[in-house]
Amino acid sequence: MTKRKSHILLLFLLFMLIATTTSCLDLPVSFDSMREESAITNSSYEETITDNGEFWITYIDVGQADAALVYCDGHYMLIDGGNKEDSNRIYSILERHGVESLDIVVGTHAHEDHIGGIPGAFAFITADLTLCPVTTYDRNAFQDFAQAAQDKGGGIAVPSAGDTFTLGSASVTILGLNFESEELNDTSIVLRIDYGETSFLFTGDAERAAETALLESGADLAATVLKIGHHGAAASTTYPFLRAVSPQIAIISVGADNSYGHPTEE
Repeated sequence: MTKRKSHILLLFLLFMLIATTTSCLDLPVSFDSMREESAITNSSYEETITDNGEFWITYIDVGQADAALVYCDGHYMLIDGGNKEDSNRIYSILERHGVESLDIVVGTHAHEDHIGGIPGAFAFITADLTLCPVTTYDRNAFQDFAQAAQDKGGGIAVPSAGDTFTLGSASVTILGLNFESEELNDTSIVLRIDYGETSFLFTGDAERAAETALLESGADLAATVLKIGHHGAAASTTYPFLRAVSPQIAIISVGADNSYGHPTEE
C-alpha cells in the first residue's frame, strides 16, 4: 500500500476501562483493514454497521488533521475536512462514494487542519446545512471555508447545545460548543451520532476546559466509539472525561513522527 511521505497513521485503540464491560466486546461493527482507496495513494479506515438499513463512517486519512464521512440510509454528513492540501482528497472520497449532496457539513472549529479541505467538498457538491461554532476568523483557510459555505452550503449556522438533527435513521445531537476558555480548541462542536444501540462521539480538538464543562453540564457522554480529541494531545481526553464516555473503541487521527509528539504517552 502506498502512503504519503508523512506516513499518516490512524491509530485504533481498544480501551480496557472497566474489566467487566470490556472483557468481551460484542459490537455490531465490522473493522476493515487499512486499504488503498481507488486512485488515491492514502488509506482510510471504515467501520460498517448494518441493521435493517445501512450505516457507515469513514475516518479519512488526512494525517495530522481530522475528517470523517458519515452515511446513513442514503444521507451523508461530513465532519471536518483536513488541511487545505487535503481538498483534492476530500473531493476524491466523495466522488468515489458517489455522494451527490451532503445533508450536513460540520467544521468542528476554525483551525485549518479541520476546515481547510472542506472547500474541496463544496467544489464537488452542495450541502443543506453547514455548522461551525464561529462565523468569522481571521485566517485565509477559514475565510475560504466560509465563502464556500456561503456559496454551496447555505452559509454557516452556529448550533446550540441540545440541537438535534436527523441523518436517515440516525440522530445527531450537539452536546456543546464555545466553552468558556481562551483556547480556540475549546470552541469545538462536540456531537454524538446514535444509530440503534451504537453511538459515536466526536469532540474536535476540545481540551480540558471543554471536557470539564461537558461533565458539569450533565450531558450524556456515553458512547460506543470515541474519536479522541486533539489528535491525542495531553490536554484532551482527560481521565474523568474518558471514564464518563467509557468507549469500547477509540480512534486517533495523527501524522507519524509529527512535531507535536501526538499521541501523548500520558
